[in-house]
Parts: sequence; structure tokens; C-alpha cells
Amino acid sequence: MTHSTEQLTGQARAEAVNNIFDRIAHRYDLMNRVMTFGMDRGWRRFVIQQAQLPRGGKLLDIATGTGDIAFEGHAQVPDLLAVGADFVPRMMLVGRERPQGRYIRWTTADALNLPYADQSFDAVTQGFLLRNVIDIPRALSEQFRVVKAGGRVVSLDTTPPSDNVLRPFVVFYMTKIIPLIGQVLTGQRDAYSYLPNSSIGFKSADVLAMMMRDAGFVDVQYRKFNFGTIAIHWGTRPK
Repeated sequence: MTHSTEQLTGQARAEAVNNIFDRIAHRYDLMNRVMTFGMDRGWRRFVIQQAQLPRGGKLLDIATGTGDIAFEGHAQVPDLLAVGADFVPRMMLVGRERPQGRYIRWTTADALNLPYADQSFDAVTQGFLLRNVIDIPRALSEQFRVVKAGGRVVSLDTTPPSDNVLRPFVVFYMTKIIPLIGQVLTGQRDAYSYLPNSSIGFKSADVLAMMMRDAGFVDVQYRKFNFGTIAIHWGTRPK
């Protein structure tokens, strides 16, 4: 794996990203806590709040990883049926072993070809998916297809740091400090070089909002967190 993973395209990129997350699965949650100073918990709570799930509803959490967003859904919404889907089985194996792992219906799935019927879910959530897929419009189209009319899709992802006085410090932290922490905690410095580099090169929050509208979603909004480096988008499939 090289630092140029974010420049790969097509199947080569998909395989490289799969390999990265397979290698860091055992320390993924710890790294998230450390490099976000624990703020990632609040982001997940906000994601589920914006999903507006009904009691006893059905949630699809794509790129579920170790299941953090799906677990938060189960904690917030009584009788929720939460389906956690990911294309990296080892990430889900870590989540399965948690005490609450039995509450999630785990499934291996490709975000570009979801194995679910049309309008199957009351809401679809995702954490750090779109930055890593090779076809964002296709991923959004699939999410639009499987969410019920009137249901929401909520995306938590990185967004390039704003061009302001803080940008040099934010970029330094992302490109120098995070890989160093990754080396210490996981032994996978290259993986934690790809992740911040792909964040800096990702779509702006406004562009991603436009792509959601192009996919058919209405009432698309977003909110930024963490010095403007995290954006949570949400949109509704029209009734």
C-alpha cells in the first residue's frame, strides 16, 4: 500500500480501500476515539437524530464498520431493527464480538449494488462511506432506491477544511499528526496517511449536497463539525 491510494480508480481503489480497513479493524475504534478526541460519539448521536426513525423502524447502516452508528440507533430508538452492512468482513467481526453485537443484523454488502428490495428501510445512514466509494452517484442512487418514501438518508463524512486562518493547522494535524498516531496505535502509518489525504481531496459539503439533490433527495441540508472538517448531510426521499 502506498500513500497514493487516493489517486487509484475503479476496482484497484476498491481493493486498496478494502485492504486498508481490513488491516486496521482491530484498532479502528480506538483510533477514532483518539484522533477525534472522543467527539465522534456526538456525531453519531446527531446522525441518528437526523434519521428521524420511527419506533420499531428499520435502519440500514452502510459502511457500518464495527457498528457504532447502528449501535447508536439501537440505543436511541426502541424496538429498532438495525441492519449493519459493510464490504470488509473483519470490521464487522470486531463489532459482532461486542456485548451489543447481537442486536445488529450484520451483512456483507457492496454500497454500489445493495442486496435489498426497493423502499425496504425507514432510514439509511452511513459513516465515512462516500469518501471511499468509486462511484458516489451510484451509491446515492442505491440509497435512494432502498429508503422508503418520506424516509431520510444521513451521511457522516469528512469534508475539506475551510480556507481560513485555521486551515494550515488543521492540515498539519491531519497529514502529520494522525499518521504518527496511527503508527503508534496500529502500526499502519500508510493507512492513516491515506485517510486524511482522501479527506482533504474529497468533495466540499456544498458539492456533496448538490449530488444528493441530483440523486433525487429533497430538503437536503448539512451541518459541519470539528473545525469544519466533518460534515453530516441529510435528505429525504419525496413521498
